[in-house]
Amino acid sequence: MRLKKYTDYALRVLIYTASKPGEELSSKKEISEVFHISLNHLAKIVHELQKEGYVETVRGRSGGIRLAKDPEDINIGAVVRLMEDDFQMFECFSCETDYCVISPACKLKRVVGKALREFLRVLDAYTLADILENKDELKDLMGID
Repeated sequence: MRLKKYTDYALRVLIYTASKPGEELSSKKEISEVFHISLNHLAKIVHELQKEGYVETVRGRSGGIRLAKDPEDINIGAVVRLMEDDFQMFECFSCETDYCVISPACKLKRVVGKALREFLRVLDAYTLADILENKDELKDLMGID
């Protein structure tokens, strides 16, 4: 399974903003530069995260973004589900487009479905706070003072 870059970048935005001290704001420009993400792409991601209440934006000259929730309240599995729009790993995962002749007897769909559920179950066991256990090392790598 491969997650979209959109999901990867959303998690990076959350890690970056959570690594800032206190209520310090992060600019989209600095996040864009640290992770080499286009500003337009990043703006869409931030908008989605804001819409769902994960980050808040502050307008104006000294504006930026910051977490809207405590890292302990941001579940990694929930963020991945939000950002990914399609977990249909095979054609047979969809009733509308399943034209596979072996689908009625095939056990693979069940096996892959179980693997997907386990994958998401593991992600559900972690919060952003868990991901930030090595916050000082992450801050150094991202150039945050």
